[in-house]
Amino acid sequence: MLSPAPEEPLLLAELKPGRPHQFDWKSSCETWSVAFSPDGSWFAWSQGHCIVKLIPWPLEEQFIPKGFEAKSRSSKNETKGRGSPKEKTLDCGQIVWGLAFSPWPSPPSRKLWARHHPQVPDVSCLVLATGLNDGQIKIWEVQTGLLLLNLSGHQDVVRDLSFTPSGSLILVSASRDKTLRIWDLNKHGKQIQVLSGHLQWVYCCSISPDCSMLCSAAGEKSVFLWSMRSYTLIRKLEGHQSSVVSCDFSPDSALLVTASYDTNVIMWDPYTGERLRSLQLLRIWALELKTPIAFAPMTNGLCCTFFPHGGVIATGTRDGHVQFWTAPRVLSSLKHLCRKALRSFLTTYQVLALPIPKKMKEFLTYRTF
Repeated sequence: MLSPAPEEPLLLAELKPGRPHQFDWKSSCETWSVAFSPDGSWFAWSQGHCIVKLIPWPLEEQFIPKGFEAKSRSSKNETKGRGSPKEKTLDCGQIVWGLAFSPWPSPPSRKLWARHHPQVPDVSCLVLATGLNDGQIKIWEVQTGLLLLNLSGHQDVVRDLSFTPSGSLILVSASRDKTLRIWDLNKHGKQIQVLSGHLQWVYCCSISPDCSMLCSAAGEKSVFLWSMRSYTLIRKLEGHQSSVVSCDFSPDSALLVTASYDTNVIMWDPYTGERLRSLQLLRIWALELKTPIAFAPMTNGLCCTFFPHGGVIATGTRDGHVQFWTAPRVLSSLKHLCRKALRSFLTTYQVLALPIPKKMKEFLTYRTF
């Protein structure tokens, strides 16, 4: 039986800067980063010229083609609906390279902040971190668009940012100064650690959903895996033939995926360092299938991100635009859902120690699909 041909995602909407900005040549026009908030209620877009747009999600009806089922709310009209989210424009003063939303802090964290820091800007809300060309990191309150904190320490471009998914307001930054830095927003944005070891610019950083590991990718053929508990290097993962520029963990923390200029995407077991699978080019894949399920016909792409609840992919381009594409929804098998649930709290070593058949261990550790 032949596999179905990969489908082509539908372009849902394209947003462009409202008008050309009259800035000096250093301000650039590229969309270097796009991000959805973890709860799916906001979209952030570094639209070039030092500007970040904060847009309520979903987009309003005028941007969505007929036939696409999505409840929409206004993203432009700031006068509709009292208390409804409104589009914000953040003038960062420098080229914006990295964006990251915080998770919503837990209620105990909010109370603790208010009790111990009454005179300090409140970061117990949803915040957006922006990594800038001059090495600064600015922290903004999403709901109001107000600047809360300015973090200094990096000596060059801050290329990527990642918050711990637990809501503890620990932020990791990756920079062209070849370091990663750890910041605690609950302590006035205090820098608590500097991670060194990369020999090239650090392009990307990603924290595992269980908050135990940090992966960093620089202009090197290997990636570094760090402990988020001791802030020490666990291992280097080697397998790419060119510079690794991106990395991310699976939702259950059991897999790490890295992408390189060699056009390969490698899937790893972060616990053992074993290389599990290789994929090619920028396509949309389902783990349980051997071929890509979709190709997006985009050009001049620089970055992409999934909507947290699925169904949409946002991409940023060199001309400062952002595009939204339909993402195929794949119904996972029951056995994969069971594996995902188990791996959310069991490491590879814990699975291998279970008194179960070898084939079951191979499946639970993603050696088979």
